[in-house]
Amino acid sequence: MTVETLAKQGRDRIHPGLAGIDTQRLKAMRNASLRACFNRLEETRYRMEFVGRVRGREYINDAGARTVNATWYALESTPGGLVWIADAPAADALPDYSRLVPPAMRKVRMLLIVGGDSEPMRKAFAAVVPTIHSGLTMDQALRLAYRYEADDVKVLYSPACDNGMPTADRGESFRHEVNEL
Repeated sequence: MTVETLAKQGRDRIHPGLAGIDTQRLKAMRNASLRACFNRLEETRYRMEFVGRVRGREYINDAGARTVNATWYALESTPGGLVWIADAPAADALPDYSRLVPPAMRKVRMLLIVGGDSEPMRKAFAAVVPTIHSGLTMDQALRLAYRYEADDVKVLYSPACDNGMPTADRGESFRHEVNEL
């Protein structure tokens, strides 16, 4: 396969595809302990995980994105417009959201902030995201995303912070609420 063929498939498919090739090569290694270690790579949950399609709209669970850099990757690698669901940061750990402003400006049509003190996040994106709702529960956020009137958006849950809640709890909460739609 040529580089041009890979490029035509889109950035969101190149990195996982190349990682898959590396994973397959590592699995072929003779050392059983190394093989066992890398076999668990497929078990990674809550990272760009497709949850479902409701009324033609994709819902993507990226609850494992507990940093600004991880959320940057999610925003950059998801094609098209987005309804972004993020978590409000803990008061003692305010992230610098400046790296997320460029992809948010290009892609995010609505930002839904789950949790308590969302003012720092609201301020960071007020000038670049047309619609922001804050202080929401996951259920409220998904209901707003469901009612959003654009057909060409995906709903991405990517927290962009570590607010102390375990990743599995966040991811399962998102999955449960999507299944309730």
